[in-house]
Amino acid sequence: MTTPPDVLVSPASSGDADSSESTSGESLWRGAFKRLRRSPMAIIGAAIMVVFVAVALLAPVLAPYEPASTQWTNLSTPVFVQGSNSEHLLGIDRWGSDMLTQLLFGARQSLIIGVVSTLIGLIAGAGLGTLAGGFGGWVDSLVMRFVDILLSIPSLLLAISIAAAMGKSSFALMVAIGAAQVPIFARLLRSSMLGQNRSDYVVAAESLGLRRRTIILGHVLPNSLGPTIVQATLNLATAIIEVAALSFLGLGNDDPAVAEWGRMIVSGQDRFLVAPWLAFYPGVCIAITALGFTLLGESMREALDPKQRR
Repeated sequence: MTTPPDVLVSPASSGDADSSESTSGESLWRGAFKRLRRSPMAIIGAAIMVVFVAVALLAPVLAPYEPASTQWTNLSTPVFVQGSNSEHLLGIDRWGSDMLTQLLFGARQSLIIGVVSTLIGLIAGAGLGTLAGGFGGWVDSLVMRFVDILLSIPSLLLAISIAAAMGKSSFALMVAIGAAQVPIFARLLRSSMLGQNRSDYVVAAESLGLRRRTIILGHVLPNSLGPTIVQATLNLATAIIEVAALSFLGLGNDDPAVAEWGRMIVSGQDRFLVAPWLAFYPGVCIAITALGFTLLGESMREALDPKQRR
């Protein structure tokens, strides 16, 4: 008995069919997670992020001394700063506090401000993006003109203006950095939702008589959040850098009992020739942390982008 011609397939086409079937039977996030597990950049970024979060959460346990303790002020003068020894593995800062302790508690401060500011930008930006991309028309025009005004101002300048107006505090930093991220999330979510609005399942839902609000919140929005969540990971790296930048400019929390990497760099400036590690150690912490979030975020974006899949 001969096989009908329409059943005969070549080995290559058979493999393609199996691959297509396995791909179609696999959820987007599960497939992305499998690709992330095979990505060296994603593994390195995730490892750095896990270490950073663990250090921030366990700072009271890992720190050898109390934060902002100044009981070694006699070891710091304008011409001499105590370096590494058995009691202080990384030396002391210009105020007489243990450098390692300050770095550990600085990680906690950077994590809190970075995460909260990103959540502020994500929630506010997602709200604007949902209004613009979901309802369209005059609502879209009104929201996007407001977003365009925010985009016309450089993000760092906008954050500086808000932080200066609100005063020196950690809360001011959170609001300032979060406000600077709002237009990024709003435009990204709007673009994703406009693409989803032309999908077949939206047309089917409309033909069944579902209300527009139900379609937007129950179907379009959940399927549009992927790129926005990935962008939030990337924005965490930007937020940590901007926290340090605003503190460097003197707009951060000026309480000496609160350790912060940006302010540590500032305090080590006038002792740089005597003790360069005062600015070097917090600078390295900022760079490595930002690199970890960036590597993980870029890997997530590639894993979720159909054009980047192999």
